[in-house]
Amino acid sequence: MSRGIFAGFDLGGTNLKYGLVTEGGEVLEKSSLPTPSTFGAALELIASVWREYRSRPKDRPVAAGFGFPGIFSLRERRILQAPNYPELDNVALEPALAGILNAPFRVDNDANLAAYGEWRCGAGRGVASLVHLTIGTGIGSGLILGGNLWHGHCGFAGELGHITVNPEGDKCNCGRHGCLETEAAAPKIVKNYKDLSKTKRAVKAEEVFDKAARGEVAAVKAFAIAGYYLGIALGIVINMLNPEKIVLGGGVMATGDFLLQAAVEESARRSYKASFDCCSIERAALGNDAGLIGAGLWAGAKS
Repeated sequence: MSRGIFAGFDLGGTNLKYGLVTEGGEVLEKSSLPTPSTFGAALELIASVWREYRSRPKDRPVAAGFGFPGIFSLRERRILQAPNYPELDNVALEPALAGILNAPFRVDNDANLAAYGEWRCGAGRGVASLVHLTIGTGIGSGLILGGNLWHGHCGFAGELGHITVNPEGDKCNCGRHGCLETEAAAPKIVKNYKDLSKTKRAVKAEEVFDKAARGEVAAVKAFAIAGYYLGIALGIVINMLNPEKIVLGGGVMATGDFLLQAAVEESARRSYKASFDCCSIERAALGNDAGLIGAGLWAGAKS
């Protein structure tokens, strides 16, 4: 075998992204399909993709990596709770995957693997400590500390999307109120805009992004409010971890500096100056491919 090739699968609440990745992080090919409504159907889709990959005469993957959303227990090897895809709650992932794969595979939280991808071959390359947040419909995050993916004692570390930034805020899918995910992700930006513009009609996130780009005050302010809460969270992270770099990715970050500028300004107010000054905050480099790249590289790390 001239080079290691690995399959990466990134299952989200909206789409299943998958592709083939080399040991150096090069994406040979990638695809995306809507996430099936049940885990059984998702498993069938994964099995179909895997069979097709393994039937090829060349560029056949030797292992697979899987990123799944939710609280992944290292001890029990299952997702305990997946707020944005409850079909995964308490599913024994590894036995299910072993039944469809005749090859080595590894499983982890999807946001952890996006962080791993950015660290290995994206905006976090070369740093010893990295905090990565994916900001879209929800907010996922992962930590690289001391040059290693940090899982915590039981595997639950890095859930920055569920730290409280507004105790009086909206109820989150996790059951608590005022999580970062409820205050800074795309749905809240839309809600902010509708409240500010006093519109009653249905509004999509892309529309708010477009209006902000054209300078509409309500849209720009909708981002600024979300950025304020994101900045509170980043300030907490900077004070607690003193990371070398914070990298922000996801669909919301593709809309310009509306969120980033407000978040950086607020995080500077919320953190020690010395810690803030030695932490770089920037955009992610791999876009929506971070998760599948990270999953493939994670499979290759110990395959």
